[in-house]
Amino acid sequence: MAVITETVRPVRPSAFDALDPPEAEKYRACVHCGLCLPTCPTHVVLGQEMDSPRGRIYLIRAADEGRIGITDTFVKHMNLCLVCRACETACPSGVQFGSLMESARGQIERHYRYPRGERWFRDFILGAFTSVERTTWLLRPLRWYQRLGIQRLVRASGILRLLGRLGEMERLLPEIPDLALRNALPAETPAEGVRRGRVGLMVGCVNRVMFPYVNAATVRVLAVAGYEVVIPKAHRCCGSLMVHEGERQRGRVFARETIDEFERAGVDFVAVNAAGCGSVMKEYGELLQTDPAYAERARTFAGKVQDISQLLVDAPLGGRLRPLPLTATYHDACHLAHGQRVRQEPRKLLRAIPELRLVELQESDFCCGSAGVYNLLHPKEAEAFLDRKLERVAETNAEIVVSGNPGCTLQMQAGLRARGKDVRVLHPVELVDWSLRGGRAAPSPWELGR
Repeated sequence: MAVITETVRPVRPSAFDALDPPEAEKYRACVHCGLCLPTCPTHVVLGQEMDSPRGRIYLIRAADEGRIGITDTFVKHMNLCLVCRACETACPSGVQFGSLMESARGQIERHYRYPRGERWFRDFILGAFTSVERTTWLLRPLRWYQRLGIQRLVRASGILRLLGRLGEMERLLPEIPDLALRNALPAETPAEGVRRGRVGLMVGCVNRVMFPYVNAATVRVLAVAGYEVVIPKAHRCCGSLMVHEGERQRGRVFARETIDEFERAGVDFVAVNAAGCGSVMKEYGELLQTDPAYAERARTFAGKVQDISQLLVDAPLGGRLRPLPLTATYHDACHLAHGQRVRQEPRKLLRAIPELRLVELQESDFCCGSAGVYNLLHPKEAEAFLDRKLERVAETNAEIVVSGNPGCTLQMQAGLRARGKDVRVLHPVELVDWSLRGGRAAPSPWELGR
């Protein structure tokens, strides 16, 4: 009689600690069907199973079960993920992949030792883009660098190719506005006509400094739509970049501050014009679910958060909109389309503008490569995603690309400029504002902000 023996692998402790580990019930929900693979930009472009959602879930589970550690390979595949959440849209099992990735990256932050230069660069970026004061300090000399014509000489010389990541950061620079505009908006703006409610505007970190005219257009359009607009002046950052990069503890600090500020403002809604910010703010309930002082408040706050297109889509603007005889195409920002499931509202808003021809963009929800700070940390891969996106844009013959996220705007604007394309990238609310103001000849960013 044959004796059947079973080899039992010794149980090893999980590679993860007890602080926000990836939840087993979330990764076990994956049935490994592979429907996510054709929607995942890193799998489509890089062609590796471990650079797919399915592959990354396998790695997360293996680490949690103690079969692998937080190794160089583990870190590489986790960090190459865009966290665009396209896989969540495609998944029939409802796997919360974004949450798994954020938790896995949190474990990496605590248990993996990056090379000193890499660690410094990561900390520098997160610190710079989550503080209006630090961003302003960095941009002030760069504005003179542009105004004195030095930038044109530097870019023409080709020296940026030799500067690595610093060159990539310079490449993304938009025309820097007057930095005084970051605080130019009034604390309160009254509603016009019949009052529809009181709205608190999240002015953001990047928009506040680099795209203040987007915030200005947002305030004007909300007021025309009948909303009283409040801007909490003391507010810092929503914490989205921190959360996306796995710094969930630091993200919670910003989340609590955000809730406090908008509660004091006494608003009916919180309007957001940056997709990444809105996605995280709508998930504050999950982020703070174990905080007894904030759990319920976070859920209430999250229920008030609305993308600007959601607030405006049914507003009585139609009779006041003037013709804009232009051809535009719409890019679905990842955290708007996949994170918030907001797709039709921006399109409906744009189609309401007379004579604006909206051409549908193929692969409109394929990531442009911005993905928070991904284009700075992984510029080679980000450029590959951008190439694919701009090929699709070229097919539309559009004069304007419309995007609801500042990171996407920076990424595509830089890519179009580098390719010599005279195509502008604007936020949907800028076009609505432009139409409301009479559809005058194409304004500069400065005119849009006045």
